[in-house]
Amino acid sequence: MSAPSYAALLRIPHASRTFGAALLGRLSYGMVSLSLLLSVKAATGSYTAAGAALACFGATSVTLSPVRAGVIDRHGPRRALPPMAAAYALLLAALAVVTADGGTGAAGLTALAAVAGALTPPLGPVMRVLWSDMVPPGLLPRAYSLDSVAEELLLVTGPLLVGAIVTAAPAPVGLAASAALILCGTLALVASPVAGARKGSRATARRTPGRAPGVLRGNLPMKQAVIGVAGVGVCLGALQLLVVAFADEHDAAGLVPWILAAMSAGSAVGGLVYGAVAWRAPGTRRLPVPAAALGLLLAATGLAPHPYVLLGCAALAGVFVAPGITTAYLIAEESAGPGSRTKAGAWVNTALNAGSSTATAATGLLIDNAPLPLCFALAGLPAVLAAGTVVLAGARSPARVRHVTSPELHGGGGAPPR
Repeated sequence: MSAPSYAALLRIPHASRTFGAALLGRLSYGMVSLSLLLSVKAATGSYTAAGAALACFGATSVTLSPVRAGVIDRHGPRRALPPMAAAYALLLAALAVVTADGGTGAAGLTALAAVAGALTPPLGPVMRVLWSDMVPPGLLPRAYSLDSVAEELLLVTGPLLVGAIVTAAPAPVGLAASAALILCGTLALVASPVAGARKGSRATARRTPGRAPGVLRGNLPMKQAVIGVAGVGVCLGALQLLVVAFADEHDAAGLVPWILAAMSAGSAVGGLVYGAVAWRAPGTRRLPVPAAALGLLLAATGLAPHPYVLLGCAALAGVFVAPGITTAYLIAEESAGPGSRTKAGAWVNTALNAGSSTATAATGLLIDNAPLPLCFALAGLPAVLAAGTVVLAGARSPARVRHVTSPELHGGGGAPPR
């Protein structure tokens, strides 16, 4: 019997409602970075100030993501998410007001952006935990693939919406729209019966005294997921700058959006195909394949003789992006304890974003000091090394991943949430 289609997945009770609410809130993530950059630039007249504000916003958002996810694991999404989203939305609205006014200095805007980033609601990790509550274990790879593809499309759509907004209104309107989206999406998400059924771990902790093990400590599969997805993140962060540099070198700047769109399209195709396959090998053995393939393709892309060839290489490389990210999230879900699954997903998200941010900064230095083909090769190397590390770690100490089949952790196919 063939596996249910993606449409059938969304017909599972409460799935469309919950997923739609999460996507509404997560659209804010696709809009907020560009909105913040343009708003601070307009308020201060300085790209340096805009870059500093965006860097601080991203740094606190990424580094504190596991902490925020731990709060949700402890208290449950219905109790923890609304105040977090309300505070975050309020800070984005404040940034919209002060950048529109123009009276706040660069230091104040940077500090406000850093505080806002620290409170970013982790809707992605929460949604992936809710997927695991709604669908049977066998359908979880398909649900995660759909989630990864949809999230990537939102990250493409968000900047386009900001571009449309700034053609008719000041840039701070984009910040206000981001605030409204995150608040409305979060409130709709926690109103879902699936989110309401997910309780925090405080009661469990009271019944079982003692210090709970950390998400990473003593958890080899989780460490493998973090290392592998960080390598994927490096490729993604490096490729954006490398594409711009390649296009400039070939006088084809107009092709940059199309090249990046081709990579996103390849990722969507790869993710949907990956989710439709019933994989038998464990995630820790699957993850090195897309990570290594992505790194090798990126290295080879530097030898492209023409931007149109680069476009094809980017589309082919994109095929391995969503599968790599999806596999890392699946490993996190399978290897985390019941009271730390949101935090485990947040660690994967943090590793992906940290790898991307670090690579973006390092690639800028490389481009200024090395031939472009060498830059492509060096940018792909970390992903290949990460894949090799994952393989070696598994060979030395075979991963013992928890196979989630217990009805206590998953509602049956479409069963009402507890």
